[in-house]
Amino acid sequence: MQEYHLQKSVVAKILAEHEGMPGNLLPILHGIQDSLGYIPQEAVADIAEALNQSIAEIHGVISFYHYFRQTPPGKNTIRICRAESCQAMNSQALQEHAKKQLDIDWHQTSSDGEFSLEPVYCLGNCACSPAITINNEVYGRVTPERFDELIASQRGAAE
Repeated sequence: MQEYHLQKSVVAKILAEHEGMPGNLLPILHGIQDSLGYIPQEAVADIAEALNQSIAEIHGVISFYHYFRQTPPGKNTIRICRAESCQAMNSQALQEHAKKQLDIDWHQTSSDGEFSLEPVYCLGNCACSPAITINNEVYGRVTPERFDELIASQRGAAE
């Protein structure tokens, strides 16, 4: 709760910027996530009150879209494509390997705070399946071994 006290002014500013705008919920959610890296649970009540909607309605939109995070992200965000082309090229094995290596599941952050793991449903890199992004940089033809190399290089870059 203490942390949200510091973030509340950011949320209030974003709510004020979008006040009266038709269809403003998604721009508000994007604004909060872009500013804070995620949408704090405590912000949901503030959003609901500002938009005269229920907390359940706001939470429903947040949970519907995989893009929105409800927990702070890691320093590095890894997205693994789960679309058909990548699945045909064995992305399922890559997904399982990544989860095991990082000791997390989808939408979670590693215990050291370094990595978050997110599913994505097409990176537009189908010719180089399976594809991932690390901090929005696209990598193609990623094997479990290459995944380990990429993770090691990200850990090394942070040191």
